[in-house]
Amino acid sequence: MKGKYVIPVFVPHLGCPNDCIFCNQKSISGQKKNITKEDVTEIVDSYLKNIKDKKAPKEIAFFGGSFTGIDIKLQEELLQAANKYIKSGEVESIRISTRPDYINKKILKMLKKYKVKTIELGVQSANDYILKRIERGHTFEDVKKASKLIKWYGFNLGHQMMVGLPESTRIDEINTAKALIKLKPKMVRIYPVLVIKNTKLEKEYKEKIYEPLTVVQAIEICKTLVRMFADKKIDIIRVGLQTTDEIKEPGEEKSEVVAGPYHPALRQLVESAMWYDAIVDKIKKLNVKVKEVEISVNPIDVNNVIGHKKENIIKLKDTYDVVLKVKSNEKIAQGKSKIEITKTYK
Repeated sequence: MKGKYVIPVFVPHLGCPNDCIFCNQKSISGQKKNITKEDVTEIVDSYLKNIKDKKAPKEIAFFGGSFTGIDIKLQEELLQAANKYIKSGEVESIRISTRPDYINKKILKMLKKYKVKTIELGVQSANDYILKRIERGHTFEDVKKASKLIKWYGFNLGHQMMVGLPESTRIDEINTAKALIKLKPKMVRIYPVLVIKNTKLEKEYKEKIYEPLTVVQAIEICKTLVRMFADKKIDIIRVGLQTTDEIKEPGEEKSEVVAGPYHPALRQLVESAMWYDAIVDKIKKLNVKVKEVEISVNPIDVNNVIGHKKENIIKLKDTYDVVLKVKSNEKIAQGKSKIEITKTYK
C-alpha cells in the first residue's frame, strides 16, 4: 500500500448479523454514529483537501461492520457517494470489508458497477470449532467459497485473521495462515485479540475463562505468520489494531481496552524481532567469537534493525556480548542486509 492514500470511512456494525464475543465495533472503529452518504462526501472532501501529494493514488475504504450486509438501498447510496470521486478522477479505487457469508454473485455484480476494487474478508480462523466458539456465525467453507468468487469476478482479495482467540493455539493460527495462503489473497491483516469493554470476551476474562496473549506472545506468533505470508509474496498491510482515542493502553483515559497485547507500534516490534533473529543467525554462521558487527541495510529498515527503544542493540549486547552498529545504505534492497565483523575476541 506504499505511496497510496487511504481515506477511511467507518460503518460501525452496520450489516453485521451478530456480535462475535470479542467485538464492540463502535469501540474498535472509534465511530459512534451510523454513516450517511453526506458523511461520505464530507469525509472524502476533507481528506482530499488536506492531502499534500495531489497526484498520489487515493482509495476510499469502507471499514468496520459488514459492508455487503447493509440494507441494499444504503449500500448503494454510500457507493454512489464514493463512486463520484472515481468518475471525477480524484480517487483511484474503492475498498470494502465484509463477512464471507455476505458475498454472492448479485452482490459482486453490484460492487463491480460502482468500481469497487478490493474486498477484504473477516476470516479470523480456519478452525470451525473456534469460529463456533467465538460465535462468528459462519464456517471456513464460507470463506473458501467467497474467496473464490471474489477472485473469479476480478477483485483484489484481502483476508483478516486473528491470533489469541479463545481456545486457539499456535498450531491453529499457523494452520489458518496455511489455509489462507492456499486461497491466494493479495493482502492480509493480522490482529492479536484485545479484550474490549462491553463484550462477551470481557465477561470471560473477568471470570478467568479467557486469558489474553501477552505482547511478547503476540510478537512470537505474528513473527511466524508474517514470514509465512511474506514468503508467498502476500502483502501484510497491518499487524495489530490501529491506535484511536478508544483503542490504546488499558487504563488510559477513554481507553476501551481492558486487557490484551496492545502496543502502539506492534508491527515494528514484530519486524524488529524478525531482524534480531536474522542477525543472530548470521552471526552464528560466522564461526568466530564476534565482539562487534556492522550491519548495512536500506534506510527504510534502519529503525527496525535497531529496534524499538534500541531493543535489538541492547538485547544483542546483553545476550551475546556483541556490539551492533547499523549503517544506512540506499544500494541495499529493502529487507536485505550486509554484515561485516569489525571486532573479534582474541
